Amino acid sequence: MKYRKLGGQGLEVSAIGFGCMGISTAYGPTTDEDGIKTIQKAFDVGINFFDSAEVYGAGHNEQVLGKAVKGFRDKVVLATKFGVDMEAEPFGSGFNSRPENIKKVAEKSLKYLQTDYLDVFYQHVPDPNVPIEEVAGAVGDLIKEGKVKYFGLSNVGSTTIRRAHAVTPVSVLQSEYSVFERELDERKITTTLQELKIGLVPYSPLGRGFLTDAVKPAEEYAEDDYRRIDERWKGENFIYNKRAVEQLKALAASKNITVAQLALAWILAQDEQIVPIPGSRSPKRVAENAGAADVDLTTADLQAIAEIIPNGSAGSRYPESMLGVFTTD
Repeated sequence: MKYRKLGGQGLEVSAIGFGCMGISTAYGPTTDEDGIKTIQKAFDVGINFFDSAEVYGAGHNEQVLGKAVKGFRDKVVLATKFGVDMEAEPFGSGFNSRPENIKKVAEKSLKYLQTDYLDVFYQHVPDPNVPIEEVAGAVGDLIKEGKVKYFGLSNVGSTTIRRAHAVTPVSVLQSEYSVFERELDERKITTTLQELKIGLVPYSPLGRGFLTDAVKPAEEYAEDDYRRIDERWKGENFIYNKRAVEQLKALAASKNITVAQLALAWILAQDEQIVPIPGSRSPKRVAENAGAADVDLTTADLQAIAEIIPNGSAGSRYPESMLGVFTTD
C-alpha cells in the first residue's frame, strides 16, 4: 500500500482509506461480527485510515470500529466527527457544535473507540448557531490536551475553511467528491485546499455504490436504504448514469481493472493530497478497492473519462430538503 500526506501538520495515511458508515447505517441490515471482519480485512490489505462519526448508529459505529482495531490501535489512524444534535427529532436533524458539546463528544468517542486519542476530529456539518472560530478553538484546546491530533472540517466551503484555519490549522476537509460528484471543483474549493495545504478526504467516492459492478433503480432497494431517495438512482437520471458507468466499465476492462478501481484511481490522479474513503461490507470488495492505489492512469485514460462523464452524474447528491446543510458559503 502506498501512503500519502494530508495537510501541512504531519498527517500521513494509506492512499485508500475505509469509510465505516455502512457498517452501521444507511445501506440495510448488517451484524457487528461482519463489520469487524470487514474492518480487519481492510487492515490486512494495507488500509490504515478508518472513518467514523458520532451520528453513525448513535455511537454504535465507533464501538464496532474500536473493537475491530483494538489489537493494532497504534498502527491505524482513526477519524471521527461531532456536530449533530443527537437529541433532535427526527434523529440527526439538528446541529450542536457548541464548545462544551464538542468536548463531551470527544470523551464519548475516546471511550467507544477504546483509545486515548483521536487522530482526526472533524466537524461533521456546519452549525449556523456557532461561529466556526469557536469550533476551531474548542478542537484546538483538545489538540493541546493531547486528546486530538488533527482538526478536520466536513461539508463546508472556502470561507468557512479560511476562518477556521486562521484559528486552528485544518489538516483535512471531508466532502463528497468523485467522477460522479464535481461540486468541489465547480466552487473552487479544491483550489482553496491546495493554496492552504489542506488534504481532501472524499466520502462516497464510488457514487454511493453506483460506480461498481452491480446497480439497480431506486425502487428496487430496501426501504431503509439511502439509495431509494437519491435522485441519481431515479428515472432519466438513472438511465444517463447507468450508460456512463457502462462506458467506464469498458475502459476499465481494457486496463484489466474494475470500474471501482478506475473511479478511485481517477480521484488519486487529481492531486497528491487526496485520499478517498470507500466503504463496503464485503471483504472481497475492500481488497479490490485497496488495489486502486497501484493503478496508474495515463493522460489518455483521464481524457477518455472526461469525455464519458464531463460534468459528473445526473441528479442531485442530496434531496432538496438537505441541500442547505451541505452547500454552505
